[in-house]
Amino acid sequence: MAEIRAQLQQSRLVCSDETSARVCGRTEWEWVFQNDSVCLHVVCATRGGSVIYSVLGDHVPEVWVSDLFIAQKSHPAERWQVCLAHQLRDCQYAIDAGDTIFAPVLKRLFLRALKIHQRRESLAESTRYQYRLDINRRLRKALERLPEQDDGVRLHKRYTNIQDHLFLFLEDATIPPTNNSSERAIRMSTVFRKVTHGFRSDWGKDLFAAVRSVVNTGKRQGLSALKAIKTALNPNASLFQPS
Repeated sequence: MAEIRAQLQQSRLVCSDETSARVCGRTEWEWVFQNDSVCLHVVCATRGGSVIYSVLGDHVPEVWVSDLFIAQKSHPAERWQVCLAHQLRDCQYAIDAGDTIFAPVLKRLFLRALKIHQRRESLAESTRYQYRLDINRRLRKALERLPEQDDGVRLHKRYTNIQDHLFLFLEDATIPPTNNSSERAIRMSTVFRKVTHGFRSDWGKDLFAAVRSVVNTGKRQGLSALKAIKTALNPNASLFQPS
């Protein structure tokens, strides 16, 4: 775990998510911090932003990717990419609730941006630049629309405040447009909670977090779960070096 944490504390980009956990009959929270090379799970009593700082220490990532949960918004990173998968769901909710002025336009804009991202390898840099300008123009124009339905009004206020954090992935191919990788990393924990109803001891939650960290980090390094665990148990081996 120390090696995984040390690697995370050197990462340029960090994606994060959290889900509830049951420990000795009480509600705690499992956090995940991950990117393409490392994955750290932590189960603790709080869902507050202090967890981020206790995990990262003095490290300041360049990019943070997360949803809009208030603790995630307290991250120390220089730039923040908001998960567009969550925004698409919220736009659809507003559409279903009756907003016809704002949410449909934003949903189409998000889908357009994601499509451009999928095609970026086949596009010239000059074309990608023009697409970025067009997306930003469309966003400014969309924000001029004033919805009347409550959910549309809420979304309009949200995107007015975070418009600079919606499309960083169009500027930098290393930035993912969604936080789906974090949700995949934490999915097994959600299944575990539903099947077992939680942990019966504090050491059990710590062991579980350690195993998930090793297995998920090993997967990112091309190792099977068994190979990753064996490597972690070998004091002379490293998950981050070819063996």
